[in-house]
Amino acid sequence: MKQAGNYITEEKRKALEVELEDLKGPKRKEILDALAYAKSLGDLSENAEYHQAREDQGKLEERISRIEQVLGSSEVVSGGGGDVIEIGSKVVVIKNGEKEEKTYQIVGSEESDMSQGKISNRSPFGEALFGKKKGDDVSFKTPNGEVNYKIINVS
Repeated sequence: MKQAGNYITEEKRKALEVELEDLKGPKRKEILDALAYAKSLGDLSENAEYHQAREDQGKLEERISRIEQVLGSSEVVSGGGGDVIEIGSKVVVIKNGEKEEKTYQIVGSEESDMSQGKISNRSPFGEALFGKKKGDDVSFKTPNGEVNYKIINVS
């Protein structure tokens, strides 16, 4: 598995497919209905409802395009589970000088979310962890200087 590829988990793929179906079906119809209603109000040049509906339509089509692009260009991966850190691996680390262990999952950039402990394989931390094993030390540069971690466990 190449570190720099575009990856998503099976869970994320399913969530994107459900969202895409909703956007292409009910949401698209809702916006088309709003456009039809706004047009019926008359003068389009100063019709706030019409301009808002057009803006909403643009955002909807942009999101549909983005989801289709992600689904078309990403490789679906299952959770790591090996000794070497890769996409899907769960990693327990401890920052040098601290006592609290933290658990992170390495995911593709599309589904990274630090609040849920999901870090991108393309982030500085994800890049530092990629390919390492339990017991290894990793370091990477941040705007506040270099940060060092010890890998406690990989699953």
